[in-house]
Amino acid sequence: MLKQRLIDDLKAAMKEKDVIKKNVVTMIRAGILQIEKDNKIELDDEGIQDVIAKQLKQRKDALADFEKGARDDLVAQTNKEIEILLSYLPAQLTKDELVEIVKQAIEDLNITQMNQMGKLMSAVMPKVKGRADGKAINAVAKELLGNV
Repeated sequence: MLKQRLIDDLKAAMKEKDVIKKNVVTMIRAGILQIEKDNKIELDDEGIQDVIAKQLKQRKDALADFEKGARDDLVAQTNKEIEILLSYLPAQLTKDELVEIVKQAIEDLNITQMNQMGKLMSAVMPKVKGRADGKAINAVAKELLGNV
């Protein structure tokens, strides 16, 4: 379903001459194809969302560098790319929702120290897959564990 949406969006972007969207969709499709060929598998929607989430993380990391370098042209383009990538992912969690999920995991696993972060992250990541990135989860976890 997501694969067909990408194909349809690529056709629409080409008709509308939306170069940024065409490039983003093409990169997503190339990433999907690469994984499928390397692993000799057919990705389902969840696998495709993993590819998109990885590309989203790359854009967010690059955005920080572009902002430091005062490259307003690249900042604008990268923000548009992020917006396009987000349209293919489930709705992102708010910080409050993320705090609740991490709090619950801390209580369930009885985590009391910072050195148990790996255990916490491995419990939380599957619950928020595609709806929050690891950096945000890590920040919330550190904040909460600092208060424990």
